[in-house]
Amino acid sequence: MISDNSLKKRIQNHLIQIYGDIHSSDEIYSIADNLTSFLSEQHELLETKKSIDDFNRWSEKSILLITYGDTILGEDKSSLKTLSNFLQKSCKKTFSMVHILPFFPSSSDHGFSVINYYTVEEKYGDWKDIKNISEEFDVMCDVVLNHGSVKSEWFQNFINGNGDGANYFYTTNAEIDTSKVVRPRTNKLLTKVKTVNGEKYVWCTFSEDQVDYNFSNFEVVKEFVKIISFYISNGINVFRFDAVAFIWKKIGSNCINLPETHEIVRLFRTVLDYLSPKSILVTETNTPARENVTYFGNANEAHWIYNFSLPPVLIYSILKGDSSILKKLTMTMPPAQLGTSYLNFIASHDGIGLRPAEGILTKKQTESLVRLMEKNGGQTSYRVASDNESKPYEMNISLFDAMKATFKEKDEFVFQRFICIHTIMLSLEGVPAFYIHSMFGTKNDQELYKKTQHNRDLNRHSYKEQEVYDFLEDESDYRGKIFKQINILIEIRRKQLAFHPNAVQFTLHLGKHFYGIWRQSLDKKQSIFCISNLTSKDRKLSLIEINLIGFEEWKDLISDKIINDIDAEIVLKPYQTLWISNQF
Repeated sequence: MISDNSLKKRIQNHLIQIYGDIHSSDEIYSIADNLTSFLSEQHELLETKKSIDDFNRWSEKSILLITYGDTILGEDKSSLKTLSNFLQKSCKKTFSMVHILPFFPSSSDHGFSVINYYTVEEKYGDWKDIKNISEEFDVMCDVVLNHGSVKSEWFQNFINGNGDGANYFYTTNAEIDTSKVVRPRTNKLLTKVKTVNGEKYVWCTFSEDQVDYNFSNFEVVKEFVKIISFYISNGINVFRFDAVAFIWKKIGSNCINLPETHEIVRLFRTVLDYLSPKSILVTETNTPARENVTYFGNANEAHWIYNFSLPPVLIYSILKGDSSILKKLTMTMPPAQLGTSYLNFIASHDGIGLRPAEGILTKKQTESLVRLMEKNGGQTSYRVASDNESKPYEMNISLFDAMKATFKEKDEFVFQRFICIHTIMLSLEGVPAFYIHSMFGTKNDQELYKKTQHNRDLNRHSYKEQEVYDFLEDESDYRGKIFKQINILIEIRRKQLAFHPNAVQFTLHLGKHFYGIWRQSLDKKQSIFCISNLTSKDRKLSLIEINLIGFEEWKDLISDKIINDIDAEIVLKPYQTLWISNQF
């Protein structure tokens, strides 16, 4: 826990690193005094609890559910109340935390074009609903740092030249060279708007409705400190910093992952460590793996980073029936030191990003995966690369439909493949996160896509509440079977110390048809060998290859079968996974 005495020094150091080329030392010290005073006041109001050590901040029981507030719609109540009921009835034994995607008033991008950061959208409910959920689950909330809506009061004040937010937005001139800027979209980067002070060109990384903030203005930083403090007071303790890699602009650079960006993350980390030591900072940086891991810093930036390379690589590997590239990924990713963790996922509200696979999948492999996803009913979103060519940015498809056909053909093993990829994710070092539609095995929502023409809406279906409970209780409905099977796997995982997010992980070499890792608990007492058959055929595995210790008793935790002969050959069915443990 950060003391009051060290807080000011830390704040000063952060601000010098960020604004040393913009403000004088005296100005920076004055800004630091102002921010320190504000934080001290908030510290008293929030009744900050004592720090907990990083080892106990998360555990093998930490499992995240990702959902929109209105994915499940009730008849007579707000959608957040409906969500709360679902969490209580169906998720309490398995999930410890829930990421409720943006629930603020918004003008586009399904919540990520925020109009007001301090208000809950009326159709969802109110802050009492959020607090109610936070009494039973840790709640992750999006801090949409990079941009805000043109419909916001702040942007209207920018247009009118006065009022709160009037100086929050990034402007430049139309003649500047932006050829080096890394783009996640194909829209124009600069948008012309009329203001009382004449025509201005605002910077729009994502869309014309989402105007980027100017973080070189300290008032923007302070506003987000206020927002974070407000969220803490309303029960939020996991903070997802959306699109954070883009927040600092430097003309002539690529405007992504700049040193000032990392220092701002470190500043926010200091703020969270001081105001709410149990909180977790998560950076959302959909970039190649070598760039993504830099957001761990020296265990002083993000607590968690998304394992963005996992979804495209795991999906490619299982559809190819070849573990070679997946092994390459897990062998080259550095272990997260204590106090940090990977956040593993395969599907989310966004598409399956392809930039994180750069350097792992070849161009030819990426193109073949894109074609297969389109064959399986998906769409592809593009970005503008530095050479002004459009390149695939993400694949938009429901995860269940992504498993529909392999590179070879369609077969009868869609269900088994779908369970297999989730079992692998549950095995890996890090905290596992499940998109609610993956828990249900939701298929592409072609009707919604045709209506909106938004690629991501293929994987953003909404269910009526009773429909969900009906298919969860129907033993013949594949969605209920998926939910039940994944819950069983989660319940097994939660009891294993070797599945602590920071437990040791080594990649096994078992040939291309198998993917295997060895996990060992931090106290060295438990070992789990996690081995999956990535093919549609029965495959023989020689236990000699994994070198089980002879004087230990071993058991497959999933099938509940004791292994009597450690030199035997075991047959794994198509897409079957074993969790072979010496403790059970």
